[in-house]
Amino acid sequence: MKNKILTGLASLMLMFSISTLKADVNVGASFMVGELDTSGSETEITDLGGATDKNTKSFSETFLGASVFLEFVADNGLALGIDYVPVDVDIGDGKRTDVTTDSNESSSDSGDYSASASLEDLITIYANIPLGGNGFYALAGYHTVDVTTSETLPSSSYGNVDINGYQVGLGKKGDNYKFEFFYSDFEDISLTATGGKAAHKIDADADAMGIKLSFFY
Repeated sequence: MKNKILTGLASLMLMFSISTLKADVNVGASFMVGELDTSGSETEITDLGGATDKNTKSFSETFLGASVFLEFVADNGLALGIDYVPVDVDIGDGKRTDVTTDSNESSSDSGDYSASASLEDLITIYANIPLGGNGFYALAGYHTVDVTTSETLPSSSYGNVDINGYQVGLGKKGDNYKFEFFYSDFEDISLTATGGKAAHKIDADADAMGIKLSFFY
């Protein structure tokens, strides 16, 4: 996570040095509320015969979050910043029980299955692009985030993965605050369980929308 933040800061400083040589620096905190929607499927492929069993599920949850940010603001109002969310956001969970009844299935993979996933260490590099001189701006951002899983499987486990995404939105800026509406879309998530005689694969997609209130100095 530390390396991600340092890389983001270096990229941010490089971009701003190209766009302007004079800028104000703002440091602040944000509070947000929104809805996270996740849809996905789990596919099991047995080691004998290649038989498959597929389960699909959708997950929708209202979330509350907070973040801290650092941004550089040019004389023309253009702002480039980096935002870090220190809290985790759940993106789905599920449970089921498998009982081996087919000779093609592996008995070692029978039992109770439960798995959950969350987004951790969400970092966003963003731009606030002025829309006239009344404080309104367009928001464009690039996400990087860790998808961390927690599971109870009879003989296998899923790993973790880093994914990217983008963010767009509209905002209004005042003397020491910003108010934004945002939409975020993350790239497809693909995880494969290892260690068992049957292969278990999860494919999922997540997106979010919400509002954010920020204060800075």
